[in-house]
Amino acid sequence: CSSLLVATGTWVPNVVNFPGSEYVEGYETVSINPEDFAGQTVLILGRGNSAFETAENILGVTNFIHMVSRSRVRLSWATHYVGDLRAINNGLLDTYQLKSLDGLLEGDLEDLAIVKDKKGKLHITLRFYLENRNTSAGIDSITLPQDELDNFATRAPYDRVIRCLGWKFDFSIYNRSLGLMTGKGNKKKYPQIKPSYESKGTRGLFVIGTASHSVDFRKSAGGFIHGFRYTTRAVHRLLENRHHGVPWPSTVYPITQLTNSIIKRVNEASGLYQMFGILADIILLREFEYLEEYPVGVLAELEGQTGRKAPNGLFVVIMEYGRNFSGADKDVFYYNRAVGEAQHAWQSNFLHPVIYYYKRLPTEHEMRLRPPDWPLPRPDAVHHIVEDFLTDWTAPNAHILPLRRFLENCLSTDLRNFFAESCFLFAFTRQKLPPFCRQGYMRMQGLVGSERLRHHAVEAGLLEDYTLTDFLGDGPPDSHEGSQDHLLRDNAIPVHPLQHLVTAKDE
Repeated sequence: CSSLLVATGTWVPNVVNFPGSEYVEGYETVSINPEDFAGQTVLILGRGNSAFETAENILGVTNFIHMVSRSRVRLSWATHYVGDLRAINNGLLDTYQLKSLDGLLEGDLEDLAIVKDKKGKLHITLRFYLENRNTSAGIDSITLPQDELDNFATRAPYDRVIRCLGWKFDFSIYNRSLGLMTGKGNKKKYPQIKPSYESKGTRGLFVIGTASHSVDFRKSAGGFIHGFRYTTRAVHRLLENRHHGVPWPSTVYPITQLTNSIIKRVNEASGLYQMFGILADIILLREFEYLEEYPVGVLAELEGQTGRKAPNGLFVVIMEYGRNFSGADKDVFYYNRAVGEAQHAWQSNFLHPVIYYYKRLPTEHEMRLRPPDWPLPRPDAVHHIVEDFLTDWTAPNAHILPLRRFLENCLSTDLRNFFAESCFLFAFTRQKLPPFCRQGYMRMQGLVGSERLRHHAVEAGLLEDYTLTDFLGDGPPDSHEGSQDHLLRDNAIPVHPLQHLVTAKDE
């Protein structure tokens, strides 16, 4: 086949081998019935959502629960990463900090060892205590940490030890000829792929779904259903262009609709919101052509990947958090954590729209050298729409007006909307009309005439008060309706449908 879509997920459990690891139960097989844990003392290996999910399920019936892991707890509300601990699973933090029942420990699991006594209880010791010793001789002959340190944290025996260390991609079913390599560092559980979700080693092999999370690991939501449903659609669109010559879907609008189009998308687009920093809307500047939810990691390849051209520059609309707002150790609830004035929009911390302007398409070299933590290279101009408590970016003064003026500065044009009488005046006083007047008024495009509109025009002094009989004359009665339509059509007022938005007089 010319294309292979790999959507096998990450289902191989992470396992740490240490002396006594055969006594450990896996998250993938452990009972989910809380009654099976009644009155027991439980040790959980791991510190992610699966570990806390397990603890939350049995919290009300156990004696106490301890958790041990190499890393500290990362709270999703601090990191703004949905793969970290969610509030729905963090009940154990309360019992640890407020009730002294349960507890969290940090330590390297490879240094641990588990021994089982004659009663079936599991004792935690350290690997070096078992070196050069015969573990089959019984627990009485094995030195335990509490023998030397009587307040050793895990000195109490456990009834059960549960492994909740997450999952990794199954590389075993792929031949080496495919070149499907493991990621680097903390991404080694995922295959290496490009920002277009294509394997770095094999053309035509695409990884989609949870396993594609290496593109945005610990950055966005691509490893979860509410994220990868949008990245998978992006792969479909890339393949449509590559194999069938179907360009990336786009909509062409007159330039006067640019501000409205951006405002509509940032208020309604779910892909931009869920895959913040990864998917972006691309606006190609001819009239303008709007492409939705394109992977910004392959922005330099836009023309080849989408079948669309960008000869006159482009805007990129993307959602971002503040640069220094999120982090495992950050206090995201501090006083004055948000801004509300448009002039301070660049200091916005919470998720908000950012518009990048490029006079030409960035190159691959510029993409590689972009500043750390920037989704895109430095633009010719950038505009932040100030964060909003309601995530409703429709305020005329705080959101729409600054955006429109930014767009006008980039394009050196007037994007305002005008009443017909203003366009009429401009036609006699200016050599060059605003785009709104050229595309609407001067082409006789406006509202369809009606009896109500005719009366309004007469009352406003825009039309003379001709009576219907002046035009009907002595014609037959059945010609009344056609003559009325003719009257209204000939006297229609060319007013644009968006006349109610922003007028020159309002400013």
